Amino acid sequence: MDRRDFLQTALSAGAVSGFTRRPSAVPSPGLAGPAAPPQFELEEATLEELQAGLASGRWTARSLAEQYLGRIEAVDRRGPELHSVIELNPDGLELADRSDAERKAKGPRGPLHGIPVLVKDNLDSGDRMQTTAGSLALAGAPAPRDATVVERLRQAGAVLLGKTNLSEWANYRSSNSTSGWSGRGGLTRNPYLLDRNACGSSSGSGAAAAASLAAVTIGTETDGSIVCPASICGLVGIKPTVGLVSRAGIIPISATQDTAGPMCRTVADAAVVLLAIQGFDARDPATAPMRNRATSDWTRELTPDALRGARLGVARKSFGLPSSVEPVLSEAIAALKQLGAVIVDPADIPNAEKLGDPEIVILDYEFKAGLAAYFATRGPDYPIKGLAELIRFNSENREQEMPWFGQEIFERAAKRGPLSEPVYRRARQTCRRLSRGLGIDAVMARHRLDALVAITTGPSWPTDLVNGDRYTGGSSSPAAVAGYPHVTVPAGTLHELPIGLSFFGRAWSEARLIRYAFAFERGTKQRRRPRFLPSL
Repeated sequence: MDRRDFLQTALSAGAVSGFTRRPSAVPSPGLAGPAAPPQFELEEATLEELQAGLASGRWTARSLAEQYLGRIEAVDRRGPELHSVIELNPDGLELADRSDAERKAKGPRGPLHGIPVLVKDNLDSGDRMQTTAGSLALAGAPAPRDATVVERLRQAGAVLLGKTNLSEWANYRSSNSTSGWSGRGGLTRNPYLLDRNACGSSSGSGAAAAASLAAVTIGTETDGSIVCPASICGLVGIKPTVGLVSRAGIIPISATQDTAGPMCRTVADAAVVLLAIQGFDARDPATAPMRNRATSDWTRELTPDALRGARLGVARKSFGLPSSVEPVLSEAIAALKQLGAVIVDPADIPNAEKLGDPEIVILDYEFKAGLAAYFATRGPDYPIKGLAELIRFNSENREQEMPWFGQEIFERAAKRGPLSEPVYRRARQTCRRLSRGLGIDAVMARHRLDALVAITTGPSWPTDLVNGDRYTGGSSSPAAVAGYPHVTVPAGTLHELPIGLSFFGRAWSEARLIRYAFAFERGTKQRRRPRFLPSL
């Protein structure tokens, strides 16, 4: 395929995506008052409930896949038109049939056997689907093999139903971007209030999981891109320790901070998924600590009394959160106390406000280097080699790719040098020191804490394609920059808008954080299904 043919294929990619791509820049006319979606048998269904139905014969993997496909048609393509699913797997029903045959012959592989899943469109899949990070520049050329996460989902018996929309290039193209918008997939809507933002960059995964378009979804995070959309979409999101889950085959931003993780409606479901996708992978050096690390099945350790005696510090400062979330935090703290936790309030993270500038330096350098390395995996004839080709493509196809915002982050990162430059090394050392030893580790040691808690992010904001995002603050950066784990769980609502509570702590403390989140979830039951309201 020559350059001209490649670009033509990219711009007509909707024809091979399983549906025709709508004009991505214009909100659909149904926003004024879309009809409520029809009743859906599997709405809010958990993995345990789905497996019970599969075991009893109430459902088959194929019937589950068909029902979720019907839900996608009713909610994502019609009705509210969430635009959260960027592509359907043309082999999805065949995979479901194979799952049913295997179950009949050998029994289930485990809790994900026959379960439909959606993964973000920056995870490679070695099939007939594409992997584009939402960009038309990558459309028309499927990846040669699965990302390790996708591979492990298949090994667990999951049925890969399709891919979710995202903030294009995982929201690392422009500082004036609108989260949830991509040139290929259009604008993802928030299923709670359709004129509000679903947050990014895993906006499609968040909206799809919240609207029960699949049993579970996979997102990725560099800084906030799992926990923000999870919080805003009323979900449980787990950003694991960097190195717990392989990044091989995932379009990168940062080797220091990137990770994939589950986005689900319950803590138990998210724990099952994380257990399936974790582990050592020779393709990702960051997973080296997992080679000899013994991991127990923490899904068996989820108990409602896990918070009894836990020392939790409340982090409040440096997050830019609005005062409107204070009642939610106060109620969450009261619930934690009632559930037996010992609360240290405040327990603010030192130096959190100093992470921004050096983090940007790290991301710029690693983005440039990481993209070049990723594109090399697509083969020597792949027309995109790095940022230079992407910048040129966007400029030549401005109407489709840059109708609302530009690519100044691309242009800035393209000017960075190799990872051997002192400015990069200093920034990385600074971030590691401030976020770990002089940050999270310091406050936890000082107060003898088992974990930190904070409001995940403020309420969702009205989507504004002209002016870009209006973030309402968030607590993701300290754990993201440190590479430490972060779990968010629904904690309440503000005027129909979900607000999440975060649990985060030292590296490799996922099991503890998940137990705490599970106990909080069971003790408060704050998850609310979306109502697809047009606006407040």
